[in-house]
Amino acid sequence: MRSLFLSLILAALLVFTAGAQTPMPIIVPAMTPATTAQSPVTAAVTTTSTQTTLKALQALRTANDEILKQQAATLEKLDEIEKAANEIRIYTKRG
Repeated sequence: MRSLFLSLILAALLVFTAGAQTPMPIIVPAMTPATTAQSPVTAAVTTTSTQTTLKALQALRTANDEILKQQAATLEKLDEIEKAANEIRIYTKRG
């Protein structure tokens, strides 16, 4: 009885796995990019947009430098406050 049951399970497993094979892959050739010459107007627009982007990035860099200077000053103040707090702790423990 068990051997019949196991053989039926194996037969069903073989049937299901035989039908589950993957189909042949479809190969699609890559598209080659079209080569077009840039018109002078397109080149001018590209140059203008590049210059505008460069100016914007320089402005951002300047703003970031200012923020970094402010943060450095704040860190120095915090270090001074921490040193003062440590001195106060030392003096309070002695007294």
